[in-house]
Amino acid sequence: MEVVIVPDAAAGGKLIAEAVAQLLRRKPDALLGVATGSTPLPIYQALTAKVRSGAVDASRARIAQLDEYVGLPADHPESYRSVLRREVLEPLGIGMDAFMGPDGTAQDVQAACEAYDRALAEAGGVDLQLLGIGTDGHIGFNEPCSSLASRTRIKTLTEQTRIDNARFFDGDIEQVPHHVITQGIGTILEARHLVLLATGEGKADAVAATVEGPVAAVCPASALQLHRHATVVVDEAAASKLKLADYFRHTYANKPEWQGL
Repeated sequence: MEVVIVPDAAAGGKLIAEAVAQLLRRKPDALLGVATGSTPLPIYQALTAKVRSGAVDASRARIAQLDEYVGLPADHPESYRSVLRREVLEPLGIGMDAFMGPDGTAQDVQAACEAYDRALAEAGGVDLQLLGIGTDGHIGFNEPCSSLASRTRIKTLTEQTRIDNARFFDGDIEQVPHHVITQGIGTILEARHLVLLATGEGKADAVAATVEGPVAAVCPASALQLHRHATVVVDEAAASKLKLADYFRHTYANKPEWQGL
């Protein structure tokens, strides 16, 4: 696992956006795994700026969804499909025909989960998966004590998560679904490159547990330690609990430039 400490969220977004751009230059039809939430927005904004300046062409890229609400119509403004259309596909000039995601409205949710796992494999697998992290160490909606071998499946949202997400539903928790479909940790680990961005002091404990703690289901993100190519990009605040912060700074400052992220 490589840990890169950056000054702030904007710097992290630019660094990761350049890694995505380099991938698209090598493989224009790469399958990018994307996450929702506020953390990855600097990545999408920086990548959009590159597309608009002509520095990279993302029009042939394919996009894979990390998770989705169960029971929310696909055209609902707060379905993750709609959010990603607004924040990723449209700004990057990518059509919905290049989008992959689980069917959150399926009558047989389990079958929809299994179908999405198969679809990812049949598409050749995710080339680069973007991840955020919760304060409790969750990735996707894999809450603490999720199996590290888990596949795409249905999960029940905690009451706190529904309270947190109510801000997207006019402050009405009753509008927030109780369930989501999420890629499992085992599914996530099959991507060729995992890139996790964490910003803010509130993520510091989770980052330390992910990077320096034991691999344990109580911190789902710690499974990234098992991956052959995992990159954790953190701002100074999120890095504040890392015991090996100076080591991470030294190794990144002295790595061969050709390696990239």
